[in-house]
Amino acid sequence: MASQSSNLPAAAEEGFKDAASYDAHRPSYPPEAVEAFLTKLNVARQDEAKIVEIASGTGKFTVPLAQRPERFTIKAIEPHAGMREKLAQKDLQGVQVADGKADKMPVEDEWGDACIAAQAFHWFATSEALKEIGRVLRPGAVLGGIWNIEDYNTPQGWEATTKWEQKLNDFVWSLDDGLPRFRHQKWKEVFDQQLPANPVQVIKSTLTNNLPSFSLPLGEDTTKWTVWLSEEALASRLNTLSQIAILKGDEREAFVKLFNEAVHGDDVERNDKGEIAVHGQTFFFWTDRL
Repeated sequence: MASQSSNLPAAAEEGFKDAASYDAHRPSYPPEAVEAFLTKLNVARQDEAKIVEIASGTGKFTVPLAQRPERFTIKAIEPHAGMREKLAQKDLQGVQVADGKADKMPVEDEWGDACIAAQAFHWFATSEALKEIGRVLRPGAVLGGIWNIEDYNTPQGWEATTKWEQKLNDFVWSLDDGLPRFRHQKWKEVFDQQLPANPVQVIKSTLTNNLPSFSLPLGEDTTKWTVWLSEEALASRLNTLSQIAILKGDEREAFVKLFNEAVHGDDVERNDKGEIAVHGQTFFFWTDRL
């Protein structure tokens, strides 16, 4: 297929250009969260189920999918050329890597038993994308999104486990550039927008067969976790956040200073290797294609 423009925001394109670093330092998904998520998508223990994965990136979620005993057939769609190349190099069993976007996928009508967006749905939570996802899924199939959310990158109102993680979270929020991210929680609105706003619109939508494509309310669940990281590994993981990856000059120096202050705070927990306890959770949602 001919290459398409990724249509990613400039900050995201720049922040994600180091695909190797992203692949090395972004966290993997806890096995118990993956199992629970795939169970909700009705593909756990379903041999050879067909899965569309949107914005597969370098394959942080594609890898555990391909390693499953169900032998899934996976169409991994990724618009970013560098990330797509990194994923293709892994040559995963049962995975076809393709250039595409959430609102324009090289996938046949009603092909998928499930559609997955890992660490990505917030980038393309639009009615156009939802319509395209509905097109590639068979009736009764399930759409799901999953995110690893460290305490330093959470929505406002979520309480961090420690003061140092909250300090970093406040800094991440100070860099907010208005681009859609999980922490804004606005990605949920695209599902609510399926519903008519008043009785007249209900009648009109019924007569024109313009009914919701996905079930509400969304199913949601979380799995909490703690990982131990060296200061260097933690800094590298933070640098996979696009808004931190693009920092330069004085802004980069300010980040380095704040990071060093945070990880030497009085509530930082370390193990006997000097590694830091980093807290977070894996959040996931699911909804049926009607």
